[in-house]
Order: sequence, then C-alpha cells, then structure tokens
Amino acid sequence: METKERIQKKAHELFLRYGIRSVSMDDIAAQLGMSKKTIYQFFSEKDELVTAVMDDEVNYTQHKCEMCKNNARNAVEEIFLTLERMYEQFANLNPVVLYDAEKFHPKAFERFRKMKEVFLYEIVAHNIRRGIEEELYREDISVEVMSRYRVETMMIPFAMAASAPGKFNLIDLTRETMEHFLFGLSTSKGHKLIMKYKEEYKKKQHSKP
Repeated sequence: METKERIQKKAHELFLRYGIRSVSMDDIAAQLGMSKKTIYQFFSEKDELVTAVMDDEVNYTQHKCEMCKNNARNAVEEIFLTLERMYEQFANLNPVVLYDAEKFHPKAFERFRKMKEVFLYEIVAHNIRRGIEEELYREDISVEVMSRYRVETMMIPFAMAASAPGKFNLIDLTRETMEHFLFGLSTSKGHKLIMKYKEEYKKKQHSKP
C-alpha cells in the first residue's frame, strides 16, 4: 500500500472511531509508526486529510446505496438491505464525527451536505416512487415532501447518540426511525412485507458474533 493511502486509511479508521477533533496528526503518525513530517508531505494540514477521508466515506456510501437499490427485489427490501449496510458501516462509528466536521472542517462537511441534499434525496424519492408503483406504499403520498422529511430526519439518531453517549446505540436508533417512516408509507400489502423483512433482519443480526 502506498504511503498516502496508508495515512488516509488510518485517519479514516481513527476519525470514525474517536471523532475528528479527538484525533491529532500526532496520533495518526504514532499509529502508523512514522513522523508527522512524513504525513505533511502528503497532506498539508489536517483539514485536507479530513476532506479526503470525507470524500472516501461519501463515495463508499453512494456506492452501497446504489447497490442496495439495484439488488433489491422491491422497495421494502431496498430499505432493509440499506439497514444491513448501515449496520456494518455504523459498527465502529462515533456519532460526533459529523458535528466535528460541521464545526471545525466546513469544507469536508460540505461534501456530506451535498450528498445528503442531492444524492440521498434522489435515492429516497426513487424508493418512494418504486414503492407506490409496486402498491407497497400509499399512492396519496407526496414524494417530494416525504423525501425531504426522510433526509432531514436521518440526522436525528446522530444527535441523540451524540448527546447521550452510552445510552443510545446509533444503528438501533437508525433502524427504529427508519421502520417508523416505512410503516407510515405502507399499504396493507406493504405492511405484511415489512414484517417479513423485519423478522429476517432480526435473525441475521442475532446470528452475528
């Protein structure tokens, strides 16, 4: 692995686990067994490294969302495939990461904001339109209103988990708020499918070590 890639990978791991503000360039250098001077040969400042890490995370998220959309047999399954992806992605994620980025690294946070407001909005809107066509979601739903609502409420679990460390689990909060939203959209046909996938999802999580 190239030195720059090693630095970025280690920074990614540390930022997501401990938060951005808590991790210094000295910490990253120590973890890699190299001097801070070496890191600065590839990244002129911490802000540049944070932005590179955010770009990686945004690209990964977009790739996984597209995979869930393309592999799902229906709109409801797409949501539960997304939940499985989040379970993996959030396993070692410190919920303060986004707040650190917003407060101390606005350039990096702008990458996330654009993804949320453009890409994630389109993903949600596509899912709702698909669900309506499949008669799994109610046809009287305003796609634009509910898509905007869902995108904004995605941040609630982060706020709750960050404000009460140890009390709330980020993935559990995300699952519960997502299921609440999903049940609000569903027809009776959709409701039955949600219960089916919910049970399957639960079994998968219980079987994990």
